[in-house]
Amino acid sequence: MFEFNHKKWIKSVFFVISIITILRSLIHIISPDGGAGSIAGIPLSQYSMEASQTIIFMFALWGISQLIIGLFYIYVLIIKPNLIPIMLLSLTLEYSLRLIIGQLKPILTTHTAPGAYGNYIMIPLSIILFLLSIKKTT
Repeated sequence: MFEFNHKKWIKSVFFVISIITILRSLIHIISPDGGAGSIAGIPLSQYSMEASQTIIFMFALWGISQLIIGLFYIYVLIIKPNLIPIMLLSLTLEYSLRLIIGQLKPILTTHTAPGAYGNYIMIPLSIILFLLSIKKTT
């Protein structure tokens, strides 16, 4: 069986990931374009007003989901740190699926969104953190 290895630096890295998740969520919720055009490079002006508003609305919904996940990460960090390895596995799954969906359903953008680069960082990082966060019990 395995259990959390309670290394302080793993908690610190997970805390940074949690804060970044929450900040990204707030950008999607609060920013006038939800970050769709200003950050992700989706050319909103090339779409009808209704289509642009739908994209912005979807980004805000995505922000709500990210906020809930980020707050849950903080809860786990403070109240249930033994669940950090599971959260790291869920992080690996989330970013892996983002990468796959991005390949299967590409969208028109004026530049590569920062999140696309983040996929290539977060997948190996979360796997490494997971492996280092568990210890075998007897």
